[in-house]
Amino acid sequence: MPLSNNVIGCINFISVLLSIPVIGAGIWLAIGTVNSCVKILQWPVIIIGILILLVGLAGFIGGFWRITWLLVIYLIAMLALIVLLAILVGFIYMVTIRGSGHQEPSRAYLEYSLQDFSGFLRRRVQRSYKWDRIRTCLSTTSICPELNQSYTLAQDFFNAHLSPIQSGCCKPPTKCGFTFVNPTYWISPIDMSADMDCLQWNNDQNTLCYGCDSCKAGLLANLKVDWLKADIFLLLALIGLIIVYIIGCCAFRNAKTEDIFRKYKQGYT
Repeated sequence: MPLSNNVIGCINFISVLLSIPVIGAGIWLAIGTVNSCVKILQWPVIIIGILILLVGLAGFIGGFWRITWLLVIYLIAMLALIVLLAILVGFIYMVTIRGSGHQEPSRAYLEYSLQDFSGFLRRRVQRSYKWDRIRTCLSTTSICPELNQSYTLAQDFFNAHLSPIQSGCCKPPTKCGFTFVNPTYWISPIDMSADMDCLQWNNDQNTLCYGCDSCKAGLLANLKVDWLKADIFLLLALIGLIIVYIIGCCAFRNAKTEDIFRKYKQGYT
């Protein structure tokens, strides 16, 4: 019986370790330049990670100190957390499966359209009261100003592989036909009616295209990349938790069987 309890304790300690990539993924999303302006996914991931940590500790303590009721709570709670984590992993994949940039002639960077993304993501940026806060946050970052330090010639800029947020927020849409002065200063548009974003562009460094749909789309494209990276870590943690949970259930069942057999033998001695 002590051996079985020690095995259960060690197995449950692995659950504690598996909470680290989950919490780490949430923290990584929270501290990113773009993600810090859009607080959507960070806290659910961090909270689930902390709960996995606490439940894993409960199972670890219950295993080593033979606290049966604590092990039962661990098994029930961990099953619920595995289900929640699986739902989160699937949800992230489903809302990020859509949305990609499209090429413009003579440009290395991509342009982004808001309509290409899932309805869930679009709703996070389409409402004005939400976007006003996000755009204020974006305008205080170095995302756009750093382009002026990197590119001084038009052709160098056109050949640059900009991030989605830079492509959408720091310059006007290519279809408007603006003339390049520097990455965040453009003049003499050819067709202001080509896109509503053409009217939104402003050379004021605090305005630029932060009010454009292309900026919202660029933000979502950046989120998509970061969320998919985080989803990989969450998926690996989920697979690990499922394996550990199955082994833990088998060990707990064997421990209970050994306990019943031991009591049965004592009854005949």
